[in-house]
Amino acid sequence: MEYRQRLQDEELAFRLECSGAVLIEGPKWCGKTTLAEHHSKSVIKMQDPDKRQGYLQTAATKPSLLLSGENPRLIDEWQDAPVLWDAVRLSVDARNETGLYILTGSNSVDKSKINHSGTGRIARMRLETMSLFETGESNGTVSLSALFVNPQMEIEAKSDLEIEQIIFAACRGGWPGFLARKSDRAQLQIARDYIDSVCETDISTVDGVKRNSVWAAQILRSYARNISTLAKESNILKDVVSASESISHDTLSSYIQAFEKLFIIQDIDAWCPSIRSASAIRSGKKRGFCDPSIAVAASGLNPEYYMTDLQSFGFIFESLCMRDLRAYSAKSDGKISYYHDRYNLEADCVLHLRDGKYALIEFKLGSNEIEEASSHLLEIKRLVCEYNEKGSAPLLREPDLLIIITGTEYAYRRPDGVYVIPIGCLRD
Repeated sequence: MEYRQRLQDEELAFRLECSGAVLIEGPKWCGKTTLAEHHSKSVIKMQDPDKRQGYLQTAATKPSLLLSGENPRLIDEWQDAPVLWDAVRLSVDARNETGLYILTGSNSVDKSKINHSGTGRIARMRLETMSLFETGESNGTVSLSALFVNPQMEIEAKSDLEIEQIIFAACRGGWPGFLARKSDRAQLQIARDYIDSVCETDISTVDGVKRNSVWAAQILRSYARNISTLAKESNILKDVVSASESISHDTLSSYIQAFEKLFIIQDIDAWCPSIRSASAIRSGKKRGFCDPSIAVAASGLNPEYYMTDLQSFGFIFESLCMRDLRAYSAKSDGKISYYHDRYNLEADCVLHLRDGKYALIEFKLGSNEIEEASSHLLEIKRLVCEYNEKGSAPLLREPDLLIIITGTEYAYRRPDGVYVIPIGCLRD
């Protein structure tokens, strides 16, 4: 199958130019190996069933032998033999060259099994599942990075996506494997198979702790019910307990941490500026997954269900937008948070870039909520300005962009400066 360009291709090439080795992290099946193979000249796959035992034995005796090959050399699923991390680090030190190795992994390694962090030798980058622009479903007529460069830019664009197509794309997810599957049913099955695989196997192998696959599935299901909300862990625990045998809070936390190591659960932290008292701003985590299809599959739902329940789909739509924003802002080290205070003033997403610029963003599926969303964003900006006028130190940077991402048709800039951008128009 022909290689499908990813947004992170350029970033990986740059990292290889700057560092001796690059570690690509992210959920399994998101395309890490395919991306890395495209940039490598030799490959070793630690999970190759025909060679796995030999590789592990070699790693245990003389790991440097596994590094022999044309560079850049890809070591896929390196965490199966954590000693390879230190072998790569030492090789980079000894050779003093860039672009030597690419490491890929679908879970966070136990740091006790490596001797050095690799700082200065091994660069890190994250790969997400495919955004709508990468799948070809967003026409990419509005560039997020271009807006940050010129926050006064006028835009006129039209999305090609109908609401039914957005719903299907969210339920299917951004798993590259769907590109080789012709039927909608086969494409939707990927996320279901993913959850089965994770709950049956990965949830235990990620850190060597035997876990209950039924409990794992129930925890994902409860998380899915609370997707894009500020549900506390205690509420998730009650939900899980009501559907199964009693489990403790410590057990729940252990499962959540395992899902985080697998890059499946990606909760979102709160942005807590000094525009309100600390007690007035919500500081809990917003519940999230690496891909919206995880929530859909874990709930046992399908596109047909959401077409008759757009209110519920709004939470899935927010997850879809978060995923795409992570992908579109990756080259600028984008960090995502949210703002919500006790007065119900909120920004669904606060996107900070490496250079300090940031955007306040709301997600609204339809056009009837655009006015309210705009008022929220403008009010938060007003509070930031008001705080600065008081002469408080340090001063807060005013938001560079106010954006409403929608499931509607047209992209434009409102007279008040708020951008309305359909998800089907957006790109990096």
